[in-house]
Amino acid sequence: MTIHQFLPPFKGESEGAFTSSLWAGILIAIAGWGFLANPVLGMFLFCVGLIAVVKYRAKLYTGTAGFLTSWKELLPLLLILLGNIIGCLLVAAVSLFSPLALPEAATKVITARLETGWLGTGLLAIGCGLLMSLAVDFARRNRDFSDWLPLLFAVPAFILCGFPHCVADAFYCCVYLLNATDISWGPLLAYYVSIVLGNFVGCNLYRLFTSPS
Repeated sequence: MTIHQFLPPFKGESEGAFTSSLWAGILIAIAGWGFLANPVLGMFLFCVGLIAVVKYRAKLYTGTAGFLTSWKELLPLLLILLGNIIGCLLVAAVSLFSPLALPEAATKVITARLETGWLGTGLLAIGCGLLMSLAVDFARRNRDFSDWLPLLFAVPAFILCGFPHCVADAFYCCVYLLNATDISWGPLLAYYVSIVLGNFVGCNLYRLFTSPS
């Protein structure tokens, strides 16, 4: 018995799509947990999380947004993002029991995002989307080990560059919100929507120059 037996699939999607997006959110949230605990080692944990997403063919927003074939797929994409966010929320709820200083680390990340502003974070998110489509496209080919190299290097690259990833940031936001007492919802929502859009633009930027395999 699996969880998708109790959850409805997305309309127009195969059975278990919601479970798949939930699973992807959980995987990325665990990677985000590692990043909050130790930013340096966390870069490599993110690689593990994204490798698992690709190998399980889990539905991750940034692994899907760059490979849409019709505008009709936008609604299912948003539902995938919703599943990813719920997965992040579940892991964030568990993090309340952690002795690690995760709330402080999450607050530091979110504060930096808010200080950058919605326009700045949205533009930076384009870089993350571009790197993610590149990494996922090569990993899906899976002809030999070299096809996984872009994923192994793209993740540390977007972290070091400070490019926001909307699913990872969903986890940071959830940890922050579960522990914050004074929340500025307007700037927080503006920044988050901007990185979702920025990731989408970045994920599809390759279309101007080439096409996926």
